[in-house]
Amino acid sequence: MKLKFGPATLVAAAFIGPGTVVTASLVGANYGYALLWALLFAIAATIVLQEMAARIGVVTQQGLGENLRLAVQQPLLRQLFILLVVAAVVVGNSAYQGGNLTGASLGARSLWGDLTWVTFFREDVRINPWAVILGGLAAIILWQGQYKRIEKILIALVVLMSVAFLITFALSKPDFRAILTGLFLPSVPAGALLTTMALVGTTVVPYALFLHAASARERWFSGENKASDESTTAALTEAKADIYTSIPLGGLVTLAIISTAASAYFGSNEEITGAADLAVSLQPVFGDLATYLTAFGLLAAGLSSAITAPLASAYALTGVLGWSTNMRGWRFRATWFCIIIIGVLVSSLGIQPFALIVFAQVANGILLPLITYFLLLVVNQKRMGKFANTARQNIVAGLVFMIALALGLRSIWLALT
Repeated sequence: MKLKFGPATLVAAAFIGPGTVVTASLVGANYGYALLWALLFAIAATIVLQEMAARIGVVTQQGLGENLRLAVQQPLLRQLFILLVVAAVVVGNSAYQGGNLTGASLGARSLWGDLTWVTFFREDVRINPWAVILGGLAAIILWQGQYKRIEKILIALVVLMSVAFLITFALSKPDFRAILTGLFLPSVPAGALLTTMALVGTTVVPYALFLHAASARERWFSGENKASDESTTAALTEAKADIYTSIPLGGLVTLAIISTAASAYFGSNEEITGAADLAVSLQPVFGDLATYLTAFGLLAAGLSSAITAPLASAYALTGVLGWSTNMRGWRFRATWFCIIIIGVLVSSLGIQPFALIVFAQVANGILLPLITYFLLLVVNQKRMGKFANTARQNIVAGLVFMIALALGLRSIWLALT
C-alpha cells in the first residue's frame, strides 16, 4: 500500500491543533515519555473509527450526518440527536475556534512580531489584527467552495507543520530508549490519569468523523447514489492508503511535541502553562532555529484547525438537518462563516468562553460514544452490502466504543467538577 495524502489529512489537520500542542507539551513536561503508549492507542482507535467513517462516505455517497439522520427514525430521538450534534460540533467548535486562532496568532507573533492593536468602540476594547488576518485567510479558503483546493492547502499545512515539529524533535536530542519504553510498556504515573485521558481525548474527536465521511464522499464522488463494486473497491483502497499515511503522521507530530517538551522540561524545576512557553524555553537550550520552528509549527497547526473546525461544523449541521451539503450553498457557507466570526471575536477580544467550553465538553462527552455506536449501526446496514463490517472489525470497533464511553464519562466528569 503506497503512501498517499487525501481526506485523512484533514483529520490530522483537525486533531493537531493548538489544544493538542498544549496537551502534548504538558504530557512531556510533566511525565516525560511515560504516556506515549496512550498516544499509540489513540492513533490506533482513530484509525479504526476514521476508516469506518470514510467507508460510509465512499459506499453510500453521503456524509455521516445524512446517514445518521436516516438511521435514527424515532422523531424524539432524532431531535435529541440533532440537538447534541449542534451543541457538541457547532457550538463546541465556535468556542474552540477561538483557541485555534489564538494559537495561530501566537505562532505568527513569534515569527513576525506584534501588529498594532486596533481600538474598537472603546479604548479598553481592542482587536488583535493577527486573529482577524488569519480568520480572514481561513474564510477566503473556504469561500472558494472547491474541495480539492482546500484539501491541497491543508495537506501543505500538515506537511509544513510536520517538518517543523519533527526537525525540532531531532534538535532536542530525544532519548530513543525512553521513547520505545513509553510506547510499549504502559504505565500511569501518580496523578497522570486525567492527563492520560486528555491525551486520548484530544486525538479521538467526534467532529473529525463528520469531516472524514463528507470529505471522502467529495474526493471519491461517483455522481450516483451507489457506485459499482469495482470503483468502490478501488476508492476504498485509496482511502485506506490515505488513512494509514496521514493519521500515523499526525501521531508522529504529537510524539515529537511530547518528546521536545520532555527534553526541555521534564526533570527541571520550570513549569509550562501553554504552547508559547515551549517555543520560548527552547531558545537558550537549542538555539533560535528550534524556537522559530516551534512557532511555525504552532502557526500551521492553528491555521489548519481554524479551517477544518468550521468545515466540519458545516458538514455536520447541514447533514443532520437535511440541508444541501453543497460547499457553495448559502446555509453551508453561513455555518462556517459564523464559526469563524465567533472564533475571531473570542481570540481578538481575549474572551474566555468557559461556559461555552464546559457546555461543549458535556455535549462531546455524550456525543462521542453515541456517534461511535451509530457509526457501528450504519456501517453494518444492508445498504453497505459487501462493504459492511466483518466480525473482526465489529469486535475491534466494539472495544473502541467502550473506550469512547469511558472518554465521554471522563469529559462529563471534568466539566461538572
